[in-house]
Order: sequence, then C-alpha cells, then structure tokens
Amino acid sequence: MEHKVESTLKVNATAEKVWKILDDFGGVEKFSVGVERSPIVGVKNSGLGAKRHCVFYDKTSVHEGIIEYEAQKSFKVVLSEHSMPMKTMYAGFRVEKLTETSCEVSMYMQYVVKFGPLGALMGMMMRPVLKGVQKKLLSGLAYHAFSGKIIGRELPPSEELDPAIVS
Repeated sequence: MEHKVESTLKVNATAEKVWKILDDFGGVEKFSVGVERSPIVGVKNSGLGAKRHCVFYDKTSVHEGIIEYEAQKSFKVVLSEHSMPMKTMYAGFRVEKLTETSCEVSMYMQYVVKFGPLGALMGMMMRPVLKGVQKKLLSGLAYHAFSGKIIGRELPPSEELDPAIVS
C-alpha cells in the first residue's frame, strides 16, 4: 500500500532564493536537521540525474537521486541504500512565488513499507513521524533562506525561527 504525506510552509524569502538553496543538491546539510554532510555522487550538482549521499549525525545514511526536475519549480528524488523498512520511497519539493519577498514551499513523501499487510499498518503509523520530519526540514529551509545560517543538529529556538516563516 502506497502512503503519501505532504506539508507546506510559507517562507519569508523569495522563491528564487529558496529555489537556489534547494537546487544546490549537495548542500542539504545547510538546512536539514540531522544531516551532517551530503556530498554529490558523480558530476552533476543539480538537475535531473544529480545524486547525493546524505550522512546523518547518528552515522546512518541514504542515497538520493533526482528523477524528475522542473527548473525553478520542483523536483522529485528517489531514496535508496538506507536502513528504513521501505520497499520504495520518494520525496519531492515545489516552490511557488507568493509575493516579491515570500514563497510557499511544499514537500511530499510517497512510500511503500515492506512486510505486506503489517507494513501497510506500519506505513499509516509512520505518517505523523514523517509529517514531523517534513515540518523540521521546511522550517530549517525557511530559517536558512531568511538568515543564511546553517542548521546543524537542531532547529533554532522559536524566537529566531519565527521571523523566517510567514504567519
């Protein structure tokens, strides 16, 4: 059974600036909580076919490769070589301009959990956890786009984070 989780966040930064950050495919550690490093695998730094190897602070890792790409708008990645109990897992981002100084960023995850009917149940139970992961990732992206500061192991306190998010 395929599951899908989606989140959106309005960001106090231009769509162009946010896209530039997302399009730096090897730079995800700048805004994603928990990612220690994310070197590019191969020669493509962005666009269709770009690949990265994300290593987390807990020393787990995942390979991600862009399989769909619309410049200045969206991309979709396939996740592989990970320890999660997933048969398939995809993630995607979309950036939409709201005003001259703000945008909306959407992130979705599509996944199928291993283990048949038990996996389908596990997949439903994973939705709130993955929704939390998305919220942290989008908040980190907003903060990095707004402030230029790198996230690291955890998000900054709300008094630092709030100005980056359109309320």
